[in-house]
Amino acid sequence: MQTIRRALLATALLAVAGLAQAQQVFRVTVIPDESPTELARKAEPLVKYLEAKLGMKVEFTPVTDYAAAVETLINQKVQLAWFGGFTFVQASVRSGGKVIPLVQREEDERFKSVFITADPAIKTLADLKGKDVSFGSQSSTSGHLMPRSFLLAAGLEPERDFKRVAFSGAHDATIAAVAAGKVQAGALNVSVWEKFVADKKVDTDKVRVFFTTPPYFDYNWTVSSSMPEALRNKLAQAFLALDKNTPEGKQILDLQRATRFVPTKAENYKAIEAAARSAGLL
Repeated sequence: MQTIRRALLATALLAVAGLAQAQQVFRVTVIPDESPTELARKAEPLVKYLEAKLGMKVEFTPVTDYAAAVETLINQKVQLAWFGGFTFVQASVRSGGKVIPLVQREEDERFKSVFITADPAIKTLADLKGKDVSFGSQSSTSGHLMPRSFLLAAGLEPERDFKRVAFSGAHDATIAAVAAGKVQAGALNVSVWEKFVADKKVDTDKVRVFFTTPPYFDYNWTVSSSMPEALRNKLAQAFLALDKNTPEGKQILDLQRATRFVPTKAENYKAIEAAARSAGLL
């Protein structure tokens, strides 16, 4: 009888352990730099791919704003976050350096922002004086911080020199605001602009780029430093293994607007941190 009880207990414990493993969920979030439907569309095949590679359930967890993306990662409500360079810096500062950037797109090693307009009179940054100008989110690297830093370098202080400073909240919303004439110019991520042009979602006879910034490091996939090293390495390898020569890899990389993913490190974002401090945003 004792032997039977022990066997039943062992079976029960194995069942509980198996259930716990089955219920383990790996949660992923992204900064909301595009519309919710676009973010969900981009996430779907990546989530399925990571499930297969990690051997656990993966869920996409949308957030309402950039600050929420930072907080959900440092409070470990999600295990992986897609950050811009500035949101990575914010997460690093908020957590006391307890976040690790794993990988970035190859394109993020030399990322750029563009300034767009539908006003024929605007040809240079200096022509923005006295105009209504939109950035994206206040916490956006490519939609606010870096465009602002290049404006400051050109001797332009937005709050002093522009008629009005607006924040659209997202790159696609900035394009819409310029196209609709709500503002005379806007700054945004070059990748989103190029996608809108390729998809013919913007009339380039009306809206055009008049200034492109110098390159800088930008987006990355970040985890908490408390993540076990083995899982961290497995996750990084999953991204690094994505290959455009396979149907699955091509689908994911195309949606992520990436040629491939490459390793990154916190030191790559020191210039972003310096720009944020110089602009009084950190």
